[in-house]
Amino acid sequence: MAKRNKMTDEQLVTAYASGNNEAFDALLKRHQERIFNYILRIIKNEDVANDIFQETFVKAILTIKQGRYTENGKFPAWISRIAHNLIIDHFRQEKSENLQSADLNDIDILNRKELCEDTIEDILISDQIREDVKYLIKELPPLQREVLNMRYYQNLSFKEIAEITGVSINTALGRMRYAILNLRRLANEKDIVLTI
Repeated sequence: MAKRNKMTDEQLVTAYASGNNEAFDALLKRHQERIFNYILRIIKNEDVANDIFQETFVKAILTIKQGRYTENGKFPAWISRIAHNLIIDHFRQEKSENLQSADLNDIDILNRKELCEDTIEDILISDQIREDVKYLIKELPPLQREVLNMRYYQNLSFKEIAEITGVSINTALGRMRYAILNLRRLANEKDIVLTI
């Protein structure tokens, strides 16, 4: 066991993927307190936090066993991302259940989500989505990142983008198309949800 305590997270993941179940036990022991406290701090309900905590590590197990974990030296960030996405899923599900009318025979035209004020969960989710998008944009090739920034953050037209970058409008449009496709692919690969 002392030997496993000296192994890096990535070495433990590799050992677990190769069939060493004790390696995952070591990972769990190493990160469980931090992850659980993170979930509990946001959820503020110990039973729900326990459920999300367990689901986090089940999802990690499945991802590693299916060979979909990409080693990048950032296991703590990866496991935190899984927990965070599950927290967001929990709030989405809770919100969807709360929006259903209690009286099905009497439809209240004012009982509509767009008329409601944002909750703290809405704000948390929106902030996280913005952070996730910024993170994914940094992963794009420079030319695609440039067009995307000019279009969405500087509100430039494709004609203006083409003039500034010295390319045709079709090239600018093509770069934008590939940027969006790459963002979707990266979000999928990194298991990031970009919708509320």
